[in-house]
Amino acid sequence: MHLHMLVVLVLCSCTCGENPAIQIILNNKGLQYAKNTVTDWTQKILGNITLPDISGKVHIGFFGSIDYTLTGTSVRKCDLPQPSVEFSPGTTGVNASMLGLSVALTGEWKTHYGCIHDGGSFDMALFNVDVVSAVELGKNADGHLSITTVSCDAQVGYVDIYFRGGASWMFRPFVSHFRQRIRRKIESSICSHVEELTADLDYHLQTMNVSFDVDQALTMNLSLTGSPVIDVSSLNLGLKGEFFSIKTHSEPPFDAQPFTVPEQHGYMFSAGLSEFTLNSASYGLYSAGVLQALITDSMIPPDFPLHLNTSSMGPYIPQLPKMFPGLLMNLQVYATEVPMFSFQSGVVRLGFLGAVKAFAIQSNGTQTPLFKLSVISNLSSRAWVDSGRVKGQISLDNFTLTLMESEVGAFKITALEKCTRTGIEMGLAKLNEYLGKGVLLPRMKQAQLVNSVLKVEQGFIAIFSDAEVLK
Repeated sequence: MHLHMLVVLVLCSCTCGENPAIQIILNNKGLQYAKNTVTDWTQKILGNITLPDISGKVHIGFFGSIDYTLTGTSVRKCDLPQPSVEFSPGTTGVNASMLGLSVALTGEWKTHYGCIHDGGSFDMALFNVDVVSAVELGKNADGHLSITTVSCDAQVGYVDIYFRGGASWMFRPFVSHFRQRIRRKIESSICSHVEELTADLDYHLQTMNVSFDVDQALTMNLSLTGSPVIDVSSLNLGLKGEFFSIKTHSEPPFDAQPFTVPEQHGYMFSAGLSEFTLNSASYGLYSAGVLQALITDSMIPPDFPLHLNTSSMGPYIPQLPKMFPGLLMNLQVYATEVPMFSFQSGVVRLGFLGAVKAFAIQSNGTQTPLFKLSVISNLSSRAWVDSGRVKGQISLDNFTLTLMESEVGAFKITALEKCTRTGIEMGLAKLNEYLGKGVLLPRMKQAQLVNSVLKVEQGFIAIFSDAEVLK
């Protein structure tokens, strides 16, 4: 009966207004799978439910009124029909109904008449219980997903009750009184309980973080950019999907562009990740001054032909070992512009513009500047999903070095550029070996993705997938 609220728990967050960088689409296939899963879960937990006490008075002839309480009422058996759940464009939410529910219950009865107390047990059966409810999904001012009950109707077709023990014979003539009272009590309590659960779920949604630190450099904003977009077959949710530098928290000088994830109703859900998300992370790192690295000789594989010392550099810069004999070197590599990702059909491209400063390390630890190079590099990669793993391959499309400054005089850069490119390609070969084995798709605590497909489209990456609840 609370299926619509449980379904919302599998949803993320949403969009409209400003362009979202991340979109998540729950298709009807996913909604129906969630419905079946929740039905199984509900069937299992019903045995642990204890209903609220029902108290009142019953008038018994010349005895007058006797106070009674039906307490400890629990479910003994439940005939749970298949519920109906559907998207509701009119209410921007989800409609749920469960018709023909039958429940067998058991509990205890207690009476109080003056100083006389009595008690026993009872069996109760509810037949043809119908519950129809609807919730509306929205967005609050802070970008949280909100949920509100917009309608609820509960009807109990028939109630039967049998009292045992104590002076239960006194109640049997008044079973019809209990039937009517219990029917009204249960009908009102069902919808009250639905509204309470909805309000409780909404409270937890409002306390969830929509912005969180990814590491010491970046924070990510996953707030909603607008209200959910719902049609009869899907729920489209959009997220801001923007990274910020924790240090500067400055907005990137580019905006998220609109994109449309292709409809794939054969899958439970679809997701789209705009190139804006990766580029905002790149901008955040760049603006915080994080995109730089110090390369020392100890980081270079022993079998690589070029090492960071003035002697090894002799074939490429002949004057260097003469001017600074037998000294170790290090390289300061840094980006001079924001590295930008570009998603194109079937391929992801990355452009890097940077610089390399070389230093000789004197015996007293002083670093003497030697030369500065500009770096232009372009990488391309493919990505796909195979056997539940994200796999990929990266290639170096272009690599160019240019001498910008030199404290050791002019030298030809061609041989050094060729050797450096070889080193980068060796590193990519090892990386591709790892990417070829793949990385497991994200796995939630109680569910995993199955039958997943990844496609690189113009401006975004799309993932289409089913999900499987873990037993």
